[in-house]
Amino acid sequence: MDHSTETLRPPLASLEAVCIVAREGSFSAAAQACGVTHGAISRRIGAVENWLGYPLFERHGRGVRLTPDGQRLVGRIEQAFSIIDGAADQWRPARAPRIVKVSVTPTFAQLWLFARLNAIETGPPPLAVQLDITHRNADVAAGEVDVAVRCGAGYWPRLDSQPLVPEALYPVAAPAVAAKLKTRECIELLDWPLLHDSDLAGWRAWFAPQGVTLKPRPKDKRFEDYGSVLAAAQAGLGIALAREPFSDAWLARGDLVRVGQFEVESPVAYHVLTAKRETRPEVLDFVRRLIEAAQQPSVSRTRGRAGG
Repeated sequence: MDHSTETLRPPLASLEAVCIVAREGSFSAAAQACGVTHGAISRRIGAVENWLGYPLFERHGRGVRLTPDGQRLVGRIEQAFSIIDGAADQWRPARAPRIVKVSVTPTFAQLWLFARLNAIETGPPPLAVQLDITHRNADVAAGEVDVAVRCGAGYWPRLDSQPLVPEALYPVAAPAVAAKLKTRECIELLDWPLLHDSDLAGWRAWFAPQGVTLKPRPKDKRFEDYGSVLAAAQAGLGIALAREPFSDAWLARGDLVRVGQFEVESPVAYHVLTAKRETRPEVLDFVRRLIEAAQQPSVSRTRGRAGG
């Protein structure tokens, strides 16, 4: 077999660099995408051009574009890489999805996570999320779970925490109750039972900027979880606070309507908890996907403020 220099092919890394520069439009952007230096990309392109005997790129403005010869070559290279990728997929054993154990509360799972879980797991690459749905605080630091999502002020000893999504608070009620309100001012809302979970911290945060110091009252009603608060409001038992985005579906269905335009940020919020200095790729990938999902606009924000 003839192994003369005329038949030797350029390294695959150099051919791949040609495709990446063509896609990114500049050597600098291609270097960043590959995680190498500008000089390394330039040398790889130069090796292919020297082997071919003609240039592949021409400069324009602050970037580069393919020459006609370069366009033809890149088309053939991409076809060849597609064949290689197909062969690799055919012969490589299918890898099982990476598993991440996640502890969440029932309220968080029902009002937010379930609607987004399929997209989070799909990836790519796929993740298998094992949910531990409980009010109990799973021990993340000890490895009982990989990730926990909990509501609080942001400090958990021995754990790293990242805020998931800020919550906007504003009053909501069943349509029949809202129809009975005349002014919808904060003083009028005090005529009704205030519905809440945990304690009155949310209601106090909403009333305080309006000059009202809220104290515990016998007629107000406390429930174990936020889902029960919304259900009680739908049943007409009083006025609840929307915790956007976790109340979005109830307002979108029309089960509840907004009964005041004034809103405040919640003094507590959901946070994503991981072990200190967590480095496992699948765990970091899940956290990234969870936070990206939380950054999508909420339903009530995108549809405007009805019922106010």
